[in-house]
Amino acid sequence: MLFWGKLIPSHQDNKGSNKILRVKGSKDVSITEGLATFIRDPGRRVTIVTSQRGKGRQTPYQRMTLDLKKERAAICSAGQEHVVIVTEAGAVWEWKHSTQSNIPRKISSLTNISQVACGNYHTVALTKDGQLFTWGQNSSGQLGLGKGKPSSLSPQPLKSLCGIPLAQISAGGDHSFALSLSGAVFGWGRNSAGQLGLGNTDDRHAPVCVKSLNLKKTVFISCGKDHTAVLTKGGLLFTFGSGRYGQLGHNSLRDELLPRVVAEFWGSKVSQIACGGHHTLALVESSNTIYSFGCGAQGQLGNGLRTNQCVPFPVKLPPEYSRDQAIKKITAGGNISLLFISETDDVQTSSNLSSFNTTAVLNDEMIDRWISPCNSKPWRREIQKMFSSASCINGSFCEKSGDQHYKTSKLYSGLDLSLARLAFEKLAKKDNVLPEVETVVEKALLPSLSPDAAGVEALRVYLILPELIRVLKKQGRGTQLTVALARAILQLKPESMEVLTSLWTKLPYYYYRTLVKMFHSVCAHFMSLRMKTTCDHWTEVLDLLKVLQKLYNVNSQRAASLTEGYFLIKELNDILTSVEQHFLEELFLIMRITEKESTILFTSYPFILDINSKCTAFRILQLHYGQTLVFGIQNILYVNRESVLADTLKYLKKGCHDFSLPLKVKFNLEDGLDYGGVSAGFFTLLGQEITKASKVIQVSEDSGLVWFSADSKSRQKFFYFGVMCGLAFYNHCFINIDFPVVLFKKLLDLRLTLRDLEELSPVEARSLKNLLTEDEDVVEELYLDFTVKGKELIPNGAEIPVTKANREKYVDLYVDFVLNKSVANQFKKFKEGFSCGNPYELWKMFKPGELRDLLYGMCKYDWEELQKVQNHLGTFFRVLDFYSSDNRFISS
Repeated sequence: MLFWGKLIPSHQDNKGSNKILRVKGSKDVSITEGLATFIRDPGRRVTIVTSQRGKGRQTPYQRMTLDLKKERAAICSAGQEHVVIVTEAGAVWEWKHSTQSNIPRKISSLTNISQVACGNYHTVALTKDGQLFTWGQNSSGQLGLGKGKPSSLSPQPLKSLCGIPLAQISAGGDHSFALSLSGAVFGWGRNSAGQLGLGNTDDRHAPVCVKSLNLKKTVFISCGKDHTAVLTKGGLLFTFGSGRYGQLGHNSLRDELLPRVVAEFWGSKVSQIACGGHHTLALVESSNTIYSFGCGAQGQLGNGLRTNQCVPFPVKLPPEYSRDQAIKKITAGGNISLLFISETDDVQTSSNLSSFNTTAVLNDEMIDRWISPCNSKPWRREIQKMFSSASCINGSFCEKSGDQHYKTSKLYSGLDLSLARLAFEKLAKKDNVLPEVETVVEKALLPSLSPDAAGVEALRVYLILPELIRVLKKQGRGTQLTVALARAILQLKPESMEVLTSLWTKLPYYYYRTLVKMFHSVCAHFMSLRMKTTCDHWTEVLDLLKVLQKLYNVNSQRAASLTEGYFLIKELNDILTSVEQHFLEELFLIMRITEKESTILFTSYPFILDINSKCTAFRILQLHYGQTLVFGIQNILYVNRESVLADTLKYLKKGCHDFSLPLKVKFNLEDGLDYGGVSAGFFTLLGQEITKASKVIQVSEDSGLVWFSADSKSRQKFFYFGVMCGLAFYNHCFINIDFPVVLFKKLLDLRLTLRDLEELSPVEARSLKNLLTEDEDVVEELYLDFTVKGKELIPNGAEIPVTKANREKYVDLYVDFVLNKSVANQFKKFKEGFSCGNPYELWKMFKPGELRDLLYGMCKYDWEELQKVQNHLGTFFRVLDFYSSDNRFISS
């Protein structure tokens, strides 16, 4: 090991040394200003060197060997006044300068530790199963426990990063960083100079993702006192934070609030980095050259000078150093720089991912050991550790070909699920292994999942576990695990649920199908049990249906979507098809559900029913709520054919109509009784009059479809217009008004898109589509601004031109204005009227297209039946022709 700079500064010497000194046999070293720790091979000796305090001392430092009770030290990290040592067994010892003793404190609450990093007065530790612990001072939030949390002498779990498979941790003066296996960077703590890389100088008391480093393939982070350096797999070096001494390498003394690439290394691949207190080192492995920049007051830059340096320059190694000697590792701390050479030091190979004990992941070697015929008891403990940790599961099965997992985002999970499928199928080869996995996942893993996932990598478990359940179901297992997984999904907070939904949208077809079939089959199983036994599984059914509802909504957004049949529950549809609509009690008896349960089932989760079953369910519940079978009460409306619309409005304004009861129509001066035909004729006439005479609607010239009149200000008319449409639907009659599907999407509170505008106004929509695909020059030549028909879409919209950068926003606002804002008041009153005329929200069980077809009919012909009728008519006329040739037949 070679080192240069000032090892232990004292009151006697502030200048330090720029000589390069050689020390042999070091296994690991950690140095800060005033404190150095050396682990000598084979790890039995841990030496502490500290500066003496006070004046008049002959020796500027003191030296002691720590007593670790015969345990072998593996790694160490030093702060300003404390040192943390991790043994080969994963135990943690902490020594503090204030004790003046060579016996450190063993932290018994921490075991299985793989990494440790010390800041000035705080410590971060990572376990092999991916748990993060912090302790020490928390003045700037460097413990990451949240705002207002006090300092802590004992280790505290950092729950906000729970589930993230971590590769590395790092700590600076009063800030900390964690790096995930797929390159996501999380920082927290002091940010006075922008050392967190978040674009501002606000301290963070909990981990925050450094989004500007997303997709950069980050593999290593090093922290100085108030600056940070980040290395990518491609060899790019980014620095940010304080630039006061030139430690950022950007040829300036300016602070950088966002990560900025060090341009001096363009064309060179940096392989290792290390930050001292106010200086930075970088190794270019191809030329075996170390570069330094930043503060050089103590000779820590190794250039023979004591001046600061704003750009990287090579370190001048001593003449006795041979270029044939490979540099294994560079490190820095305080005012010193260190170099480990292959011939003299037994240290980790380099400052990148390959050198660290990262979060453990499931691999083939592990699986082979578990399913081996001669496996022994420890395999159960290994399964317990692996499958009880979300971090371990989330770090497994990454798509490593072409570094694809570094592209992890809301649209890509970074997983190769085929590896997960093969792994679980392989585990199934031994009878007692997979049941053990199932137990651990259900009892330990799922209860530990955080409802507030820190990022995409923390949500991978929800994509991996369905592959486990798929294999379990082949063995007749996994039912309760499926329910437990559904409940874990439902506990996710909205932000995390939104990310998971996005991942489902892009999930490959076969894996998405597996996901849907898993929840669907278990849901259908529980519903069948309710019909056959006295078992009550209503809670489980509801949880599964809620997840299926989310998957059903996602299905419409997928490029490769599943057919509706994957969501229909056949058993339920068969019952509704076979039960007569007035046998309500029979339905409840067969399904073993209450009135409340049936309403929830049919109205909240209509995707499990086909259109015929929905219509049957609608009639059954409608009759039940209206109590018409018991009392036989009904409303009678008297109208004249010549003034249907006026008479109906006059009747409705009286406020005497009971909308829960069926409507019967009586035409004045006509004797016909209404058994359905008179009502059907009434609504046909009503629809024709509304279309011709009413000012509340207008017909689109492009499509011929009917829409609200934005010019009409009479809210009362829109209300009664909605009432009439609701009455027609509630009484199973058609009202011939050509609404677009978008109206029914609005009634169901569904999101509207450009495709909805295309149905109502094809020409308008086509112009907007062209705008989205035109070249930048063409967009600017259109001279569009953020207005529609003189109305501003955003404040000062008339002053904001539409460009290539903001055209998508313009199109979204345009669609929202035309379909929502321009008719907001009109639609609000219409919806109130529709709900009034259709008093129970049972109509919400239908999809937008189904609502439209049931309201004004559909042009759907049964060609097979028509063919049968034609054949019968043909036979009839041939017989008639035969007999007509016989005069006797005619005369008779």
